[in-house]
Parts: sequence; structure tokens; C-alpha cells
Amino acid sequence: MASTAAPTAAVPTLDPPLEQIRRLAVELRLLLPGVRVGEARETTKEFNAETFWRRLNRAAENVSREATTLTEVFSRVPLPSPQETQRFCEQIHTAIKEIITVYYSLPKDQGITLRKLVRNATLDIVDGMAQLVDVLFITPAQSLENSDLISYNSVWAACQQVPRIPKDNKAAALSMLTKNVDFVKDAHEEMEQAVEECDPYCGLLNDTEDNSDNNGDEENDGLGYPNNRDLYWSEEDQELIIPCLALVRASKACLKKIRISVAENGKKDQVAQLDDIVDISDEISPSVDDLALSIYPPMCHLTVRINSAKLVSVLKKALEITKASHVTPQPEDSWIPLLINAVDHCMNRIKELTQNELELTLADSQYVADSLRI
Repeated sequence: MASTAAPTAAVPTLDPPLEQIRRLAVELRLLLPGVRVGEARETTKEFNAETFWRRLNRAAENVSREATTLTEVFSRVPLPSPQETQRFCEQIHTAIKEIITVYYSLPKDQGITLRKLVRNATLDIVDGMAQLVDVLFITPAQSLENSDLISYNSVWAACQQVPRIPKDNKAAALSMLTKNVDFVKDAHEEMEQAVEECDPYCGLLNDTEDNSDNNGDEENDGLGYPNNRDLYWSEEDQELIIPCLALVRASKACLKKIRISVAENGKKDQVAQLDDIVDISDEISPSVDDLALSIYPPMCHLTVRINSAKLVSVLKKALEITKASHVTPQPEDSWIPLLINAVDHCMNRIKELTQNELELTLADSQYVADSLRI
């Protein structure tokens, strides 16, 4: 009687190295949305800051090391075998999952501002690794010297930033406030430079000279002045810019004073109040940017008025939140009322200079409404 041989188990076939790399890049990018919205994982263990930062630093070092290894093996020929590639991909995936897991272990009660900084650092690392893997997939091994190093450096630089992350919520708040001060300072300098470089009469003179060379071309004469209005400020525009610049200077002063108060009086255990101060302060720079953009010619005075009012609202709210918090031990401290008065003075001047245009707009709107009722 013939014996029946046991069937041989099918050996799974691995994808080619480059296909495995392509799939790894896709898998890494699928992790990004979860990190952006992921909440801290509940645990009964007491949070140990020293252990957390040690784990995070170690995880970042591991990602950097795996990025180096992957770059080295895929920047030369022959490429690694499918089995070797599988092992490299698993190591990358494990390293990335580990740093995400460490981020999730940071509780909310350590501060939302601190968690945002750790989250952003984690996102930079995951995205940087995905970029590197993309480059390794689409670029031939022989030509990796230039393009892959750009991507590789991004993940390496992101890992290098991890030890520099502030270690508590107060330090994180100061870091964010400092960035906001710098953003507003840059915006103010750009506005001042634009005012200094933009001569409202330059275009008029150029148009006149150009038209004289065109032997009195009536069409060119007619088109010169409207274009000039689009490129340069009128006298009314220049007058309005003055209180706008003053309002931006007041914004910078507000942020500086808030930052000083947090530095001198902020307490590490008052995480919620520090988070509230940072949240409202984060709105100042975008509001300054909106105002700065609206002053460029052709200027719409009503848009300037609206953007100024939005900025004033944010500034006053920031000052009120700061005044009510522990960083202002003496609420009657003179610097807050002084800044509120300065902000109000700027806004009142902007209202004066834009009142005529506001009344004209309201009159036009009423005329249209009356016409529709006829």
C-alpha cells in the first residue's frame, strides 16, 4: 500500500523590495491623522516625567538610527533581498509606533500646550520618515546622493529636536509666547519697510514721463491714473496707516508683557490658566497678519477697519484673561490698563479716518434696498 505524502506548506511569496518600501510609506502616512487627533491614553499609573522624557528621547534616537540604516542599504546596489527588506520595514514601523505610543502616554493634565509641542514633534518625525521612504522608492539607488539626503535630514533634524522640547507646561507656554512675539515683530518690521519703500508719487511721475514719450496717446493717458491707484497709497491711505502701525506696535507690547508675566509669576501646576493664556495669544499673530495684508494698495478702508476691530477684540480678551490669572498677582497692575488705553486710542483714530467711507457704504446699501422695494 502506497504511503500518502503530507502536502508541503506553501511558502508565502514576499513582494519585491521596492514594493515593500512603497507600502511602508503608505502605512506611515496612514498613522498621521491618528496622531493629529489622538487623545492621551487612560492609565492608572502615576505619571513620571523623568521616565517619559527618557523614553521619548530613546525612541527618537531609535528612529534616527533606523533612518540611517535604511538610507545606507537602499543607496547602493544590489538592493537588499525581499527577506532583508521585510526586516528593515518591520524595524522602521516598530520604531515609529514606539514614539507614537510614548506621545500618547503624556496625560492632558500635564498641559495642552506641552502636548501640542510633543505632538508636533512626533508628527514631524513620522512625516519625515514617510518622505524618506518615498524618496528611496522613487529614486534609483545610483542617484540617491543628493535627493535622499534632503529627506533623510528632515527626519534626522526632527529627531534632534526632541531633546529640546520644553519639559513642563510653563516652559512650553513661554516657548509659544516667544514665537508669537517674533511673528508680530516680523510683521511690524515688514509693514514699516513697505511704508518706507512705497512712494505714492513715484508712479504718477513715471506715468507722466511714459505718456510724454507716447506722443500724447489718449488711451495710455487714461489708463495711467487707475493703475497708479492700485500700486501706491493715497494721502488718505497714508494717514490711516499711522494708527494701524501703532496698533501692531501695541500688539507686540501686549505679547511681550504677557510673556514677562508668565516668566516671572507663572506656576508650573497652573496648567489650565497657562493654556488659556497661550490659546488666546495664538490668535494675535494671525489677526496682525490680516491687518497687515489689508493695508497694501489698493487699500479698502472698511476692510482695514474690520480687521483692526478684530485685532482689538483679541488683544483685549488676551489682556483680560491674563489679568484674571495667577500670572498677574496684582490685577490693578498699571501696565494692563495702559495697554488697553493705547489699543482703544488706535482704534478710535482708525474709526475716525474710516467713518466717511462707512457712511457712504451704508448710504449705498440703503439706496439699493429702497430700489428693490420699488
